[in-house]
Amino acid sequence: QVQLVESGGGLAQPGGSLRLSCAASGSIVSVSTMGWYRQAPGKERGSVALIIRGDATNSAADYVNSVKGRFTISRDNAKNTVYLQMNSLKAEDTAVYYCAATKPGGTPPFKYDYWGQGTQVTVSS
Repeated sequence: QVQLVESGGGLAQPGGSLRLSCAASGSIVSVSTMGWYRQAPGKERGSVALIIRGDATNSAADYVNSVKGRFTISRDNAKNTVYLQMNSLKAEDTAVYYCAATKPGGTPPFKYDYWGQGTQVTVSS
């Protein structure tokens, strides 16, 4: 069973930065599409970013419009870890952030079969 464990959440000031990590069991990071989702209070869970499966030379990624230019998703296949670097944080980025993974070889439209427990990100002065 694949396990995903997020870390790195916390409190940040507007304009600040945080880096989230998602550690995966097994070697799923290189063979699955990995995604970050978030859910704010009273709102539905929505996609933030995804990175396509592949090696170090293949880092195709996509982002929701509201985070483009501020957030960067990346992965380290050797460490089986996916990251979400969040810069220029805004109050509206406050949410629980979840890491997700498709089964190996997932193709669009991506169906995420594995989820982490979530990590809270709060942006406030």
